[in-house]
Order: sequence, then C-alpha cells, then structure tokens
Amino acid sequence: MDFSKMLQQAQEMQKKMAEAKDSLKHVAVEGVSGGGAVKVVMNGNHEMVSVNIDSATLKEEKSIIEDLIVAATNNAKKAVEAKVQEEMSKLTGGIQLPPGFKFPF
Repeated sequence: MDFSKMLQQAQEMQKKMAEAKDSLKHVAVEGVSGGGAVKVVMNGNHEMVSVNIDSATLKEEKSIIEDLIVAATNNAKKAVEAKVQEEMSKLTGGIQLPPGFKFPF
C-alpha cells in the first residue's frame, strides 16, 4: 500500500474523530432515579448540564436526596457511554470497540 495514501486515510479518520468529538457536546441524555424523583441531563462529554429534583422529593431526608442524585448521575453516565459507542460505531463502520474504550481519547 502506498504510504501517502495511508497517511491521507489516517488524516481523514482523525478529522472524522474530531468532528464526532465536537458533535458529542450537543448530545443530551437523561438519567432518572426514584421513578422520576430526580432527573439529570448530561452531555456527550460527561458534563452534567442540569439536575431536576421533584418538589415532593425535597421533603425527604438529605441522605435520600443525595443517593437519588448519585443514582440519576450514574444512570446518565451509562446512557452517555451507550450513545458514544453508538456514534463511534457509525464512524468506524460498525466495528465493535473494545469494552472500556474511552472516547474522546
């Protein structure tokens, strides 16, 4: 294979990955706990965008609310990871990435 062609393909893949990374900023997934008592929205960069706590939940003990926030955040994180895998699968033409593969790098 021609080295310059390989280099060109690598550059194209790098460009596509940068575009995919940028597009993940605009992805929003929701994590929910307590049957909707707490909702967390996270973007594709694992940044929490918002948290919503049902007003009835605010009457609960502090430790219960904290546990619900943690659970909703972990739920959102799993949803982000699934969405990232889905987007990367499109980029890699369906090649399955190894478990634990982190994107962006």
